[in-house]
Amino acid sequence: MAAPTTARTGHVIGGEVIDEAGARIDVVNPATEEVIGSVPAGIAADVDAAVAAAREAFASWSATPVAERTAVVRRISAGVAARREELAATITAEMGSPITFSRKVQASLPAATSGGLAGVLEGGYSFSEEVGNSLVLREPIGVVGCITPWNYPLHQIANKVVPALAAGCTVVLKPSEVAPLNANLFLEILAEAGVPAGVVNLVHGLGPVVGEAIAAHPGVDMVSFTGSTQAGRRVSAVAAETVKRVALELGGKSANVVLDDADLTKAVKIGLANAFINGGQTCTAWTRMLVPAARHDEAAELAAAAAAKYTVGDPTDEATRIGPMSSAAQHERVYGYLRQGVEEGASVAFGGPDTPGLPDRGAYVPPTVFAGVRPEMVVAQEEIFGPVLSILPYGDEDEAAEIANSTIYGLAGAVFSADTDRAVEFAKRMRTGQVDVNGGAFNPVAPFGGYKQSGNGRELGRYGLEEFTELKSIQR
Repeated sequence: MAAPTTARTGHVIGGEVIDEAGARIDVVNPATEEVIGSVPAGIAADVDAAVAAAREAFASWSATPVAERTAVVRRISAGVAARREELAATITAEMGSPITFSRKVQASLPAATSGGLAGVLEGGYSFSEEVGNSLVLREPIGVVGCITPWNYPLHQIANKVVPALAAGCTVVLKPSEVAPLNANLFLEILAEAGVPAGVVNLVHGLGPVVGEAIAAHPGVDMVSFTGSTQAGRRVSAVAAETVKRVALELGGKSANVVLDDADLTKAVKIGLANAFINGGQTCTAWTRMLVPAARHDEAAELAAAAAAKYTVGDPTDEATRIGPMSSAAQHERVYGYLRQGVEEGASVAFGGPDTPGLPDRGAYVPPTVFAGVRPEMVVAQEEIFGPVLSILPYGDEDEAAEIANSTIYGLAGAVFSADTDRAVEFAKRMRTGQVDVNGGAFNPVAPFGGYKQSGNGRELGRYGLEEFTELKSIQR
């Protein structure tokens, strides 16, 4: 597996790579602590130029026939698939995902979701309908600002940019400065797929500078943001000054509710795997496992035994299951929560802040299982974003539902039961945007998004497409 070959890259505005002299942001490999590249530290003037290019391109792109836009989306999906190895290697080097996960998910899921959207369009989706004497149209909202995170960098870029393009919008993209190199590769794929110059523009930089400039810009008609709830609040506040639409996909503290008739061994194994996916740096991770009080100790033993099989180490090693955290800052954040869990009185069933044997160099943390966790503990309320599972006992289904819904978040969740209908009925009680029953598979065209402070709006399939449209009714 080759490391990224792009050591230095720039903005992409109006189809041109802009790499002028000025302040730059280093891209650091979190496994080796080595600088592997750099991107420019963009400023408001760069956003102004990108917005101008996007607005100029909008008239032509929005008038492009839907069939042609659909063909472009299909080619984007194929282009991502064709460069999977390069994309996977780049993402592993940028933010530490194990290479097997980068191939299977980080670099493959964007092809699947883009292909799923192409299928929706090819399947007869219409941007118009007759409602009585009205012709109701879905028209592109305009210039979209897309601000994306580092944990699934390419997946989140594709989830925003591709449906925006399909809807007829033009884009100004700000990827995370932690993992930005894959974004330039994606812009190459877009160009090869036939996206005209200026339709998608890329501005690198810091959130408080470039992100705020995008959110505030009067030439941006909508902002689609994925990141922390705190940052999402700020985006909403800034965007409100120009009354633009804001779609937010924010944090999560998802509950995995194991009902009393479930196969506990299966539920714990699948639940732990979900909690530890991508090193726990996943907004939908089931980081709270709710189990019947009478089976709490058994669940903790099973979780500890399963956690022991999660090899921590070099993310380029095919055997590694948990790589480093994405950065030194994230490493310190997770350790802070590990110490706090102990201070609050949670039992360490596996791992914990004093775990020996981790690599001497790199942003590594120990996979950890906390048992005997109470709902009010910080480790049961706040998003840790590391490989940390909290096991909480409950008395009956009513208490389980109350605990599951007791955080500010509502992004994802799970239910395990021997009776699928019973599990589905419990899932309906969970105030969350998606629930997996007995390990149900990810659906790339089902709506994705959250309740409460996990955000608003939806991504994927026709639901994600429609986020980037305005409704117009014409009465005749």
